[in-house]
Amino acid sequence: MRTENQIGKIEINPKILVGKPVIAGTRVPAHLILNLLAHGYDFERIIKAYPILEKEDIKAAVEYAEKILRREEVKPLPIEVTK
Repeated sequence: MRTENQIGKIEINPKILVGKPVIAGTRVPAHLILNLLAHGYDFERIIKAYPILEKEDIKAAVEYAEKILRREEVKPLPIEVTK
């Protein structure tokens, strides 16, 4: 059972999914939540598929991804134009 302190948090533990970021107190990886959102799932549909989750958990996954991307250095790739 999850504690109130775990809701809306991401945890990284080498003993859980080899250290991949997961929703705290679960084995649900943060990248899975992002993938579901990218494929059109809304919060309610995700929670229906994973009843252990709450809205705060989904928001935490998005916020975690945003923090990672914000600090990542992005280098443009050359664009190949075909005719």
